[in-house]
Amino acid sequence: MIQKLQHKSIYMPVLLMLWLGLFLDSQSLAEQVQYTQWATNGLVLFCFAWVYSRVTSKIKKLMLYGVVLALLGEVIFSILLGMYEYRLENVPLYVPLGHSLIYAAVFSLQKEKTIQRHKTRIVSFLYWGMVVYSSLWLVFDKDVFGFLCMLGILFFLKKIPGNELFFLLMFYMVVYLELLGTYYQCWVWPDIWFDQISFIPSSNPPSGISVFYFGFDIGCLWIYKKLNGKTWRRMKTLRRLSFLKQV
Repeated sequence: MIQKLQHKSIYMPVLLMLWLGLFLDSQSLAEQVQYTQWATNGLVLFCFAWVYSRVTSKIKKLMLYGVVLALLGEVIFSILLGMYEYRLENVPLYVPLGHSLIYAAVFSLQKEKTIQRHKTRIVSFLYWGMVVYSSLWLVFDKDVFGFLCMLGILFFLKKIPGNELFFLLMFYMVVYLELLGTYYQCWVWPDIWFDQISFIPSSNPPSGISVFYFGFDIGCLWIYKKLNGKTWRRMKTLRRLSFLKQV
């Protein structure tokens, strides 16, 4: 029996918004219509408000922290370091909002009962799918940077047992985002890392670039812990009690 999807009103709009929003900000459409990026900004802002109204208070706070953290990260990695470049050589308003939306979408998707019921099999499938995906980019497009990032993900997953599902789902969400964004030429990754390190060639997009999103996820949670210490400790205590009851 297929169980009803309880959280699709959160992650489905985000998946649709990513496609439509990046299409509106595409290079080809911008050559025909002015101010298309502002249309994307408006769409993403509306989606942010929609998702924000449907998540828990904890995720609301994480989304807000995420906007600030993402904006800071974008300025550092895109504007200052030139790791990638947006179509108008700016940081579009929709980008930091989009980071938080992706976080909320993945968080809600992993909670679906159907996914939780088959968690072990899904994690195994996603894990090896990630390895194959990144290896193919390495073989056919010399994506050394992306492959190194993927190796970093493998190391990371071994260090955080119990959270593999969330981060593997995040990997594929970022793959979806990056393939759309680079296909529509909303942003571009240089042929070599930081456009400076010639012995580390890169694809557009790098296959394992989600490892940087993992840093974003962890950063949001770290801020939450620091600003909501009592709530965090109470939640951890309740989780321990729940685990002891199951034992």
